[in-house]
Amino acid sequence: MNKRIKQLRDQSINAINSISPERALLTTEFYKSDEAQMVSTPVKRALSFKYLFANKKICINDNELIVGERGPAPKACPTFPEICIHSLDDLQILNDREKVSFHVDEETRTIYKDIIIPFWKGKTNRDRLISNMTLEWLDAYGAGIFTEFQEQRAPGHTVLGKKMFQKGFLDVKKEIQTAIDQLDFFEDPQAYEKQEELKAMAITCDGIILFANRHAEELEGLAKLEKDAKRKIELEQMARVCRKVPAHAPETFHEALQHYWFIHLGVITELNPWDSFNPGRLDQHLQPFYEKEVLSNKLSKEDMYELLQAFWIKFNNHPAPPKMGVTAQESNTYTDFCLINLGGLKENGSDAVNDMSYVLLDVIEEMRLLQPSSMIQLSKKNPDRFIKRTLKILKTGFGQPSIFNTDAIIQEMLRQGKSIEDARNGGCSGCVETGAFGTENYSLSGYFNLAKILELTMNNGFDPRTKKQIGLETGKIESFSSYQDVFTAWQKQVNYFADIKIRGNNVIERLYANYLPVPFLSVLLEDCISKGKDYNAGGARYNTSYIQGVGLGSLTDMFSAIKYQVFDHKNLSLPELKYAIDQNFEDYDELRSNLIYNTPKYGNDDDYADNEAIAIFETFYSAINGRPTAKGGVFRINMLPTTCHVYFGNVMGASADGRMAEKPLSEGISPFQGADTQGPTAVVKSASKIDHLRTGGTLLNQKFSPSFMDNEAGIRQVMNLVRSYFRMDGHHIQFNVVSADTLRDAQKHPENYKDLIVRVAGYSDYFNDLGEDLQNEIIQRNEHKDF
Repeated sequence: MNKRIKQLRDQSINAINSISPERALLTTEFYKSDEAQMVSTPVKRALSFKYLFANKKICINDNELIVGERGPAPKACPTFPEICIHSLDDLQILNDREKVSFHVDEETRTIYKDIIIPFWKGKTNRDRLISNMTLEWLDAYGAGIFTEFQEQRAPGHTVLGKKMFQKGFLDVKKEIQTAIDQLDFFEDPQAYEKQEELKAMAITCDGIILFANRHAEELEGLAKLEKDAKRKIELEQMARVCRKVPAHAPETFHEALQHYWFIHLGVITELNPWDSFNPGRLDQHLQPFYEKEVLSNKLSKEDMYELLQAFWIKFNNHPAPPKMGVTAQESNTYTDFCLINLGGLKENGSDAVNDMSYVLLDVIEEMRLLQPSSMIQLSKKNPDRFIKRTLKILKTGFGQPSIFNTDAIIQEMLRQGKSIEDARNGGCSGCVETGAFGTENYSLSGYFNLAKILELTMNNGFDPRTKKQIGLETGKIESFSSYQDVFTAWQKQVNYFADIKIRGNNVIERLYANYLPVPFLSVLLEDCISKGKDYNAGGARYNTSYIQGVGLGSLTDMFSAIKYQVFDHKNLSLPELKYAIDQNFEDYDELRSNLIYNTPKYGNDDDYADNEAIAIFETFYSAINGRPTAKGGVFRINMLPTTCHVYFGNVMGASADGRMAEKPLSEGISPFQGADTQGPTAVVKSASKIDHLRTGGTLLNQKFSPSFMDNEAGIRQVMNLVRSYFRMDGHHIQFNVVSADTLRDAQKHPENYKDLIVRVAGYSDYFNDLGEDLQNEIIQRNEHKDF
């Protein structure tokens, strides 16, 4: 890391996260214009996109090599009033809250008060969303049965494929014109709608080229004023790059990085597509440029590393847009979930690990930034050297890269009907979510609180927290004469709430298709142009909507306790257990101890408990999988929480596993914190018993003592653990390599641990930025010191 990169990195790390009103103001100006009233919705959205990029401030930071910011300065975060507006009270909370705060200055408050709020009040998609939900949906949402991603964010999670590293937007415009020319206004009743969508796509191509040219003009102006000869040459070269890309396909390493970065800014400025847009398999995209320039000595390795490091910093300049309420609780982080994929397989099925795979691992290790997130795709065909290099980064306590099973990911996508080529070109985004890169819209629609539904079941569908009858009346606790009675009642409640969630999802998908199309994002996904159909309306080749199950480990232990203590060993009755739970175990210390320490637990390779995990999984899968979506795809499941396991635990009382009221649930498919007492191999054996291949992703966290991975023997043992888990079709695994003592000290003395990074769920974060409940949950995860 040279002096320039250190300065840019320090600038990024030290920049203040703030709310920028620029995008909201420009969008409002355009929506008020006469032009906006005269055109179709897709064209309106495209013209709004072009207006933004024609008028937003151009920010070029001192000494940088890759240019372009979403806001007027690093970490100046835009808002999206078309989706939802922040009230003045919201702005105050964002400014004042202790964790994940955003500075809001008086000018921004005034703009919101006088312009943004008066225009958008009652017109946002959130307003439409809430007004179109049933009372059953609103009650379930309010009780914490499920969350809704699109409440404050747009559909997304998509990933760029290889097409856009091989084409410029002038090439894309030719594709669009060909599609327009082929429209059949005699036989196709949707020809006009297709024409409007295609026109909109072409306008966004012009908008992103305009944005690049504005940067070129600014760079040319700076070059004329620059006194330093070396920097003058750099500025002139950067201007030439911006004149070239993204209008034309990139031909050099520098052009490829800048080309992608303009695309990235286009996507995350058009709408906020659930944070996670990314370049996908970056080592595969960059390898041809590496071979062309670095191996032929046209670009030095030092210059290549510098460009990549500058590129990395751009991601870190862009926090996730601010979230409020439940949306903040389910994902309260600055992290934007941009997940770089490395390794895996080539389209022909051969080992894809290449020179750039290792170069990018070097960059990840040296830059040590939260963003972008990173992962490796590990196939049985990939060399051990690749995973060992990754583990040597992980042992430093960074929390990334996470490790994914390429062979499982491909099988998951083949099961879903994707071609073998598209499956091999895919991977994961966000936390652990599987998709076909460049060809699929795979949106996350919200978390599903499997454990809370058992609480309702124990109360005959009544929610003790909201004091409402929100579930089915499946029987009073006294009426359950067998364990199967309890489980069957829970299954009925799961199916009931799945129906409510899916009905709501289908309405929400149509709202985004009708009111907030994304013509720029549509340009990037295969088949949207040929279909003349928007990304939000099913234009992509594949369309999947995921619902994420939360609390598998906790719920397994709850059912295990009911079966073991009540029905098999008859240590107490079900009403007695419920009474103790209702009292939050006050004066029931011995009972709680038995529930925690003398009951089979998930994560210990004990079939008594693990069989309940399988039954839970099968119930959730059957309730969701394969049901049709409003955009022509299907619903599928995955198992991850982000930070929602903390929120979901907070809306629950105590539970049959001995957990106290309002405490977090287990995260992902990991065991409940501290319940795994038989070592890491037992954990992966338990986790492998569910069928990962029928999901779109599962998340498994493990924590190791730093001393364990401090030598080659330890690294080899962890490598073998991963390889073994993946042979059992495990989807994903990730590691925290940090001691609980260090974390406890960081809680007491945060000023001494400003750079401490931990793995939370599917992402890493600064320990100091986490809420106390989440910090405690990570501390309580079992710290494995041996096998």
